[in-house]
Amino acid sequence: MPPLPWEFHLPLSPGDLLRSGGPAQYVVQEVLSLAQLAGQLAEFRGAFQVQGPLAILQHFDTLYSLLHHFRSINAAVKEDALELMVKVVSRHSSDLSSILDNLDLSPSDRITHLNALKMNCYVLTHLVEAFEIDSCKSGLAGLDPSGKSKKNRTTGSGFCWEEERQPLIQLLTQLLQLNLCRLWGGLVVEEEFISLVTGSCYRILEKPSISHQKHRAMREAVMHLLAVALTHYDHMLSATLKITQMLQHFEHVAPVFAGAVSLWATEYGMKSMVGELLREIGQKCPQDLTRDASGVKGYAAFLTELAEQIPAIVLSNMSVLLQHLDGESYAMRNAILTAMAQMLLQVLSGDQLEEAARGTRDQFLDTLQAHLCDVNGFVRSRVLQLFTRIVQRKALPLARFQAVVSLAVGRLQDRSVTVAKNAIQLLAAFLSNNPFSCKLSCTDLAEPLKKEMQKLQEMRDKRTATTAALITPEEEWEAMQPELRATIHQLLHPLEGEEEEEETLEIEETALNTAERIIQLLRKLNYKHAIRLTQMAVCHFHGMEPFSSGLEGDKETMILGILRILYTDSNLENNIQHPLHSSGDEDPVIEEQPPSELVKQEMLVQYLQDAHSFSMKITEALSMVSRMMYESSVSVVQEAIEFFVTVSQFGVPQALHGVQRMLPLIWSKEPGIRETVLSAYRRLYLSPSGDSERARAESLVRSLSLLMVDASLGTIQCLGEIISEFVQKDEIKPPVVHLLWEQFTEKSVCSSLERRAAVMLLGMMARGKPEIVGSNLDVLVMTGLDEKVIEDYRLAQEVCSAISKLASSNKPADGKNHAPFRLPQTHQLFRHLSEAVTTGFAQPSTLWIPFMESAMTLIYQLAEGPEEICAQILQCCSQQALERLQEPQGVEAETGTSPSSVPGGANTLPTFLLTHLLSLVGNVALQQIVHLERAVSAELRRRRVLGEEQEAKKHVVNSTKMQSAKSIENETTMEEDLGLVGASADDTEAELIRNICDTELLDGKQLLSAFIPLVLKICNNPGLYNDPALSAAAALALGKLCMVSAEFCDSHLRLLFTMLEKSTLPGVRSNLMIAAGDLAIRFPNLVEPWTPHLYARLRDPCQVVRQTAGLVMTHLILKDMVKVKGQVSEMAALLIDPEEEIVGLARNFFSELSNKGNAIYNLLPDIISRLSDPDCGVEEESFRTIMRQLFSYITKDKQTESLVEKLCQRFRTARTERQYRDLSHCLTLLPLSERGLRKMQDNFDCFADKLHDLAVYNCFLAALGRLRRSVTRPETKALIEEMEQKLHACHNHGMDSTEVPKEPLCQEGGKIPLLEPGKKRQVAGSCRRPMSIANRDADSSFITPQPRVSRRCRGAALRHSSQKPAITFSSDEENSPEDELCAELTEDETPSKVTPISRASACRAL
Repeated sequence: MPPLPWEFHLPLSPGDLLRSGGPAQYVVQEVLSLAQLAGQLAEFRGAFQVQGPLAILQHFDTLYSLLHHFRSINAAVKEDALELMVKVVSRHSSDLSSILDNLDLSPSDRITHLNALKMNCYVLTHLVEAFEIDSCKSGLAGLDPSGKSKKNRTTGSGFCWEEERQPLIQLLTQLLQLNLCRLWGGLVVEEEFISLVTGSCYRILEKPSISHQKHRAMREAVMHLLAVALTHYDHMLSATLKITQMLQHFEHVAPVFAGAVSLWATEYGMKSMVGELLREIGQKCPQDLTRDASGVKGYAAFLTELAEQIPAIVLSNMSVLLQHLDGESYAMRNAILTAMAQMLLQVLSGDQLEEAARGTRDQFLDTLQAHLCDVNGFVRSRVLQLFTRIVQRKALPLARFQAVVSLAVGRLQDRSVTVAKNAIQLLAAFLSNNPFSCKLSCTDLAEPLKKEMQKLQEMRDKRTATTAALITPEEEWEAMQPELRATIHQLLHPLEGEEEEEETLEIEETALNTAERIIQLLRKLNYKHAIRLTQMAVCHFHGMEPFSSGLEGDKETMILGILRILYTDSNLENNIQHPLHSSGDEDPVIEEQPPSELVKQEMLVQYLQDAHSFSMKITEALSMVSRMMYESSVSVVQEAIEFFVTVSQFGVPQALHGVQRMLPLIWSKEPGIRETVLSAYRRLYLSPSGDSERARAESLVRSLSLLMVDASLGTIQCLGEIISEFVQKDEIKPPVVHLLWEQFTEKSVCSSLERRAAVMLLGMMARGKPEIVGSNLDVLVMTGLDEKVIEDYRLAQEVCSAISKLASSNKPADGKNHAPFRLPQTHQLFRHLSEAVTTGFAQPSTLWIPFMESAMTLIYQLAEGPEEICAQILQCCSQQALERLQEPQGVEAETGTSPSSVPGGANTLPTFLLTHLLSLVGNVALQQIVHLERAVSAELRRRRVLGEEQEAKKHVVNSTKMQSAKSIENETTMEEDLGLVGASADDTEAELIRNICDTELLDGKQLLSAFIPLVLKICNNPGLYNDPALSAAAALALGKLCMVSAEFCDSHLRLLFTMLEKSTLPGVRSNLMIAAGDLAIRFPNLVEPWTPHLYARLRDPCQVVRQTAGLVMTHLILKDMVKVKGQVSEMAALLIDPEEEIVGLARNFFSELSNKGNAIYNLLPDIISRLSDPDCGVEEESFRTIMRQLFSYITKDKQTESLVEKLCQRFRTARTERQYRDLSHCLTLLPLSERGLRKMQDNFDCFADKLHDLAVYNCFLAALGRLRRSVTRPETKALIEEMEQKLHACHNHGMDSTEVPKEPLCQEGGKIPLLEPGKKRQVAGSCRRPMSIANRDADSSFITPQPRVSRRCRGAALRHSSQKPAITFSSDEENSPEDELCAELTEDETPSKVTPISRASACRAL
């Protein structure tokens, strides 16, 4: 083959082939028109059949023209061209396999095939890219309006590009696997050719759909092609750059390239590729990554996926990435920390790690722990998730448990909701995977820990004593030498007159045995015999060891030297086979065995200490997680509930508090929370352990009964809702119900508490299935309401509560007009109830009143004509009181009784009798109006509707079969009229009931009216009737009687509010607060003028009264029954109450109020104004606590901007530096935005002159600093800098008059003097005024102030007002006249009626 006169150079762009780059470079001579392409393509096909793949050398211009006009060419021509080029390249690949094996390949043939290869590959790869671009465009065009992609469409010829790609890539892979270097003369294949082939792969990977599962084979084909390029053609550098670029621009390629790199490293041995890629990413500038959000996301996803697939290889290159841990990009920090976690899980786990691996593991764990306190919440959250995974896989060393648990507990208070949620998950994982015990009770662990620590201390003391006893022979010799020397001297030089004792000492058979004997004598401190035996042994064993040494010197020195050698020579000791000293047998045991036992004991104590510390941390976390159950985030609440379920399963006693605390969440409006609570109780209580149904039932009943121990009424109601849900779903089995009946009837042995719990549980179940109680009503009555009622009123009360479920469950359903369920008056239930109430009336018991209330409620709910039964009970009890009053005077009054009349020889009644009577009267009055407005009104409505239905049926029967259009129209009109008549009838019935209450119930002819003078007498004379229980009962009875009639209420409101304000008994004030709240709902127009006195109880010195007032005001405000503006700051002050329950109540109030539109936003300025007033008595730190809570509800941008403007303008009216600081602190609590900043700039004049105060200045800087961290726009940053400069100038040097004019010192020509801060009042807790001060204010003015009058102005007006008559309780002298004991206000002190509140037509009951 003759050599070609040109050489084909791969162009950088297609246009380069049209321009000549040199004399021997191929140039496209002519770009063919569209009309010529089909014919020329056919010629190329024919030439290919003749010349093979080398035909491209003469027809390249045709194919170049096809690529040039690709968008305009018919699809059939494109497909034909692609099919033809596939055949050409495939044929060329087959031919090259034999050509390249030919060692005699001539240079001309080599050049020819090289040019043909370049041309063929150029055309084919460009066709691939062109089809890929068309595929992307058609994919976008194929989206339907909903955004869902349609099925892949094929052309009429059946061509589908996605099916054609894979064979093409496999063909190129086959081509690259040849030894193409020979075509380049044995040199390296030019980089442009490899880039040409691999470029098609990268183009295919750019399509987002390539990551779908259906394209897995295509991805693998691309990976293998690139692997061949990497292994055979040194494509690493180009691939590294290309991959990092694509990761930066295409998010979907991260998992694809992670899989590819993993494949190359494991199957192709290209581990260096991992290092190159990580080094390239590690060298990225952290500041640049902060600006490149999409690139960071791709890099982070790639690192995470890669570390999960090949953690060991990534570990060896991890150091190049560590600089990004200090960068600003949280996504990169998350990725690197995730990679570390993967290495800890897959590579650096287990006990067999080498020292270097242990060090790396510890470094990674240190890094993870450090980032638990990262500045970014997403990083903290991710680290908690990683630790959760590590703990679940048991890869966390035991030595790290305490540190990580402590950090997790600290994160529970994180301001990020996600962090707190993940902290709960981590603690739950620690519990589920803890290595200590299945029971983690601190109490159970403390006792064995104390016992084992004592044992360890004993072992240590014993070992110390033993060690002290094991002194070296040299030390012992030094100690005994002085005495021994003196004894030798004494024996060798006896004093005159001393007689030597006759001693019988025998020499042993051998020198060694004799030496042994001498040593034994020395140890027994028998120095004389030891010396004598030594003298004899020296003579007997002359010249023999050990008696041959130390013979020089005098005799004393010689004996001392021999004894020293005998005692201290270790070789001699070793030669002694059986030492006579007892310690010789024990020393080896002491030296070897005890240390092993000591180590075991130390390990046991350490284990118990770790378990106890872990249990303490979990217990510490319980209170925090318990508070989180009422967060606004649904996911956090659900995690908190799941955590308590886990803790309960590990036997932590404090978990029961959390389980009870989650009960109110059953009323949550969020279905997810409600279902989580049900699921939690289902797991805790409906899956008890036991071998039989009976055992499981006993376990379930025992667990549920434990929940009700010392439980509040609210807790029991919540538990009842849960149990009724379970009963309705048949999740509580019949054996449980049978066991409860057995306990109630005492067929099974149980305590009184268990019996009472059984009745309560039966009542709860009756809410779901009333037949549980209905079928056993006689059993309940005969057993629970027998003559033993007075022995256990609580049991009888629960029996009444259980039976009442029959009334609540028999309400008619919508659309049904059935008569209500009622029992006849002669039923044994009412006979037993009447007997129980009247019998217990004369017995002193604090439990009688609650039982009586339950009995009266049950009678009114179930009896026909309940007023008759209750009238008989009331008459019987009154008769008993009268008989007691008429008893002979010789019977002394009981201790603690109050006279029923003015003292002076009259008979007296026991206090408890009067208390019982008043309680009965008040309860009957209340139940009577409830009965009228609910039961009677509903029955009247039912009968009316029934009558209307019967009339309608008669009308239908009387109508003719043939109805004209006119009659149809008349009937429609009649039905409409009937509807109007029905609405009017409702009003008529309500008016009838209201008229009965107002005019008849307390009429002089009625029974209740006979007790009114008694109630008023006791209420008007608190000094005379000073018993707390009696006063509370009288006050409550007065409140209930006021509920009956508007006229009676109006005439006695002064008395009621006087007692509410002046009474010294917290029980009275608390009861009257509840009564006043009910009256505000029933008679709002009457109570509205007294509203300030309701708010005044929020500052009551008694915690119980404040809590009651908070509850009442919460209901009234949320129901729009009282005015909010003006006094709502009193509710805000409860946020700093010393009692946690009251603080929680206040938080709940504002949380509910925040759901009522812009309520808090509208009230905030007034609250700030009142609480920042120095006369209010709220400390500065307390003010900030309140504001932090209230500003957390401001979430809308418009509200924020408006508040910024209002707060800035309020600086003009601020009088003290304290108010300046308060206002500036409020500004820091707002999430400032750019528009808010502009509002601040517009109102700069308002606060410029206040910036000299350092606290004010710092607050503005803090607000700007937080805004700076959240903005990215240069314009906004410039505004912030400008504002900071103005702040700085005003703070340091003041403002120039031309820039910022100062505020005028006068308004309307008058100069406003700066007032000195008022002297702080004495407060209780943090913000409470003493009762005396509150009462003193009330003495000054008991009239509702006019609106929009400040407290300061009101105080000034009061100082100039005339002196009011003093109102006092006369409790000093019992013989005072009755008119002096009256506690009512005078007529002129009664608040005037102001703006009435409109009421609905129908009066609502309690």
